[in-house]
Amino acid sequence: MQIDLRTVTIEPQRVAFDHLIRRFGNKPASRYQEGTYDIQAAENLHYRPTWAPDQELYDKGITRIVMRDWYDLKDPRQFFYNTYTLTRARQQDAVEANYKFIEGKGLAGMIAPDLREKALSVLVPLRHVAWGANQNHTFVCGYGYGAAFTQPSIYQALDNLGIAQYLSRIGLMLGGLDTLTQGKEAWIGDPAWQDLRRYVEDCLVTRDPFELFIAQNVALDGLLYPLVYGDMVDGAWASEGGSTIALATQFMSDWFDETRKWVDAVVKTAAAESAANKDVLTGWIASWGERAARALLPVARLGLGDQAEAVMDERRADLAARLAKTGIKL
Repeated sequence: MQIDLRTVTIEPQRVAFDHLIRRFGNKPASRYQEGTYDIQAAENLHYRPTWAPDQELYDKGITRIVMRDWYDLKDPRQFFYNTYTLTRARQQDAVEANYKFIEGKGLAGMIAPDLREKALSVLVPLRHVAWGANQNHTFVCGYGYGAAFTQPSIYQALDNLGIAQYLSRIGLMLGGLDTLTQGKEAWIGDPAWQDLRRYVEDCLVTRDPFELFIAQNVALDGLLYPLVYGDMVDGAWASEGGSTIALATQFMSDWFDETRKWVDAVVKTAAAESAANKDVLTGWIASWGERAARALLPVARLGLGDQAEAVMDERRADLAARLAKTGIKL
């Protein structure tokens, strides 16, 4: 008996969902496209929110930015739930390995007392800034429009909650439980933190989700992360024997390098949409950026001393050069 084996290709009746075929053509869709495009609730919302009856539940008009298609604000990382959680899980494993190494080798105890106090005075209060960022991105997700824009925002919110927890853990590792209390007291009462605290609290009551996106991700984070985790942690403090601190904060540096790609892509696309958008974005970035630089200068003095003013000028110049690539010239 002879058996003849052949390969038979069965063509599927359709290769993608109808809404993706209308958008991308009759071809297979990626998982990112399936989990992102055209899933924004837009019809049959039934009622307006009782707390804001002048707007729809999901309202494009809540922001001054106008987009022909809000799904143009795609994430270059192409994060959807699966890829996001897998990426962060790998990073979490690396962070845990770093902390286990620091604790196992007793590296925290080898940091000079003066440097340890300096690091704690900066890093521990920043957990309140990260918590504010968590709240801000949750608002952007809730009131923004289009899953391409709102989906990465909730991931950003979760990341900032994780950063707040990492900073708390660093405080416990370097100084014990009392350090967290001291950090909270500094956040509430130390003059060095009050401008930044005011900045964060003003963000919490900003109603335009796109303006809030700019205030948090461009103006504040665009200066804070290079300043703290670059100039302080990887620069001045590492040269003073604080490499352990750099090891403990590695996630923050890596996270900023990754997420700035998404932030820059959103700003570039929105600015290119229209001259009106570009003017609005330029005004927001200029006003919030000025406030952020002014609020971060006292913090820079805590970590860098007399070098603070010169370093802040460099960070502002770097941010302006970064924004120029997106079409925003300050």
